[in-house]
Amino acid sequence: MRASILALLKDRPMHGYEMIQEIVERSGGGWKPSPGSVYPTLQLLEDESLITSESDGGKKLFTLTDAGRAEAEAGPQAPWEEAGRGVDWEMMNEIRQAGFGLMEAFAQVWKTGTAEQRQKAVSVINDARKKLYLILADEH
Repeated sequence: MRASILALLKDRPMHGYEMIQEIVERSGGGWKPSPGSVYPTLQLLEDESLITSESDGGKKLFTLTDAGRAEAEAGPQAPWEEAGRGVDWEMMNEIRQAGFGLMEAFAQVWKTGTAEQRQKAVSVINDARKKLYLILADEH
């Protein structure tokens, strides 16, 4: 995250949300950092005097300091490119759909089921988690 923020700010000052969008775009959708990873990193970089911020219409606009520019120049030029390489997007979509489908079914049982049905649903989820770990154990 750190290297990506520094690399982005070499181009121009940006807001945190703008950085997230830039990383998504530049990685071809392979990496979408969460605000929970971006904003603490921005705070850390500011604490280290590598970036500064100023309020711009209620948002913070981040800019590299001279020390930050030196570190950015020494670091990777496009760290986000690695995020999209070698990703099987079709398989990732299948995994995402399967996970969402599982959570939707669990939520439905939780909302409309009896206490006994809810307990069975928790057992199914716990069993599924254990079976997933067993898949890894069988491969080694």
